[in-house]
Amino acid sequence: MNRQAKILVVDDEPAIRQMVCLALEQASFVCLEAADVSEARKLIVADRPDLILLDWMLPKVSGVDYAHRLRHEKLTQDIPVIMLTARTEEDDKVKGLDSGADDYITKPFSTRELLSRIRALLRRTTPHTAEVAVETGGLALDPVTHRVTAAGKPVSLGPTEFRLLHFFMTHPERVHSRERLLNSVWGSNVYVEDRTVDVHIRRLRKILAPTRHDRLIQTVRGSGYRFSGGT
Repeated sequence: MNRQAKILVVDDEPAIRQMVCLALEQASFVCLEAADVSEARKLIVADRPDLILLDWMLPKVSGVDYAHRLRHEKLTQDIPVIMLTARTEEDDKVKGLDSGADDYITKPFSTRELLSRIRALLRRTTPHTAEVAVETGGLALDPVTHRVTAAGKPVSLGPTEFRLLHFFMTHPERVHSRERLLNSVWGSNVYVEDRTVDVHIRRLRKILAPTRHDRLIQTVRGSGYRFSGGT
């Protein structure tokens, strides 16, 4: 990115915020700090961040609940979110991803790993302005304006679901393994579990279900997924 990316750190522990912000600033990022959801909201409105690091355990409103809210508000629906948590169980990870987070990192974590995750996610969410709009069966996606419509109605997608749908729509009628989807959408140099693909596809289908476009994303047992406009 030509300018310094702004990262909003939302964590109620001052020591964690200080440690993360020090690492971010040394890596040439601009760091914004918030101790709770109320402070985070004010900073988002005043100085829209490029990425949000969101702690799971926050006072009053949890990080999981706030991630869900971020994905449903027009102002924040395109901002990538990394969930920070001390929870290590797989079900907790899935819950964090289901809430709207794009990635998940458990405490304690190394600043090197955190910076790697941030850079990877920022690379994946940078708009590809040279790409053209695509349309299948009334489902349309414009990568320049980052807009999606289904049956003429606007569809709100998070950054990961947007990239996933874009990949499907530009590679239709083929069976894609989870590994290929991970490499193409998340990046081959990023460690993400196979189940993450299933979580985001389930979320994408749920969003498309009201217009019945979820049927375009087909599960191929034992092989992966296919995007097909056929009946």
